[in-house]
Amino acid sequence: MDRRQVLAVGFLAAAARGAHAVSVAAEAAPQSRGFFAKDDERQLRQSVARWCLNAMTIEQVIDLAKSVRLDGIDLLDPADIQKVRAAKLACPVANGPTTIADGLNRLEHHDDILKRAEILFPQISAAGAPLVIVFAGNRRGLDDVKGLQNCVTGLKRLLPIAQKSNLGVVMELLNSRVDHKDHMGDHTDWGLQLCETVGDHRFGLLFDIYHMQIMEGDVIRSIQKAAPWILHYHTAGVPGRGPLDTQQELYYPAIMRAIVATGYRGFIGHEFMPSKDPKAELRAAIAACAGD
Repeated sequence: MDRRQVLAVGFLAAAARGAHAVSVAAEAAPQSRGFFAKDDERQLRQSVARWCLNAMTIEQVIDLAKSVRLDGIDLLDPADIQKVRAAKLACPVANGPTTIADGLNRLEHHDDILKRAEILFPQISAAGAPLVIVFAGNRRGLDDVKGLQNCVTGLKRLLPIAQKSNLGVVMELLNSRVDHKDHMGDHTDWGLQLCETVGDHRFGLLFDIYHMQIMEGDVIRSIQKAAPWILHYHTAGVPGRGPLDTQQELYYPAIMRAIVATGYRGFIGHEFMPSKDPKAELRAAIAACAGD
């Protein structure tokens, strides 16, 4: 049985997804909702990934986010989550206990990942973020099917630690063609089979539109298929991870309308590299991703 045949097996239970994939993001929404006016009827919340603005201090990123009316800042450590929350912004997704290269696809990494999680997860929860990011890891010759099985094993050990801290866990799928050569979690179907096999509503996908456009294209259809398991989204322009402008190939207003049509009401995190004017480029991204 080849990789595609193995991945196809997981989709025989597709009709049951909706019953099992209770959105952790939706469960966590009440702790974030207090940041927003009661008459705020926006379809989607929007945030920015902190690492894309590494030339700025966290205080400068907070000021920028507030000046353009973003709702949050993604991918933070506990100390910065506290600063962001104090500024009445959300941190939809926190940095987690894996690295991109050394993730859950190898059993020998699991003990160290769990030790880090035991310390990190209570800190993240206390600081006020609802979700933690993890990665599959690089292949380094490991078969995708075996790597998926190892990820399942690791997640079934990790999720009880997350549950103690009332956290959800998301795995981001990355492209292995341009930015993350040799990365294992690089296709939607692989991520969906992982979610189906784990079968825990505290685990889902961080669907990065930029990465999946590079690997697969046809992102709206992928989003519709994966929607019950998607707990967060990231954006960037393709090619080049630039702003969401007319120089890139994705039409984000249509993609956001498709996301809204799935029933998703969580965060859209902007993860593009500013080219000239971060404030103007974020404002343009917010307008493109309103979901109207």
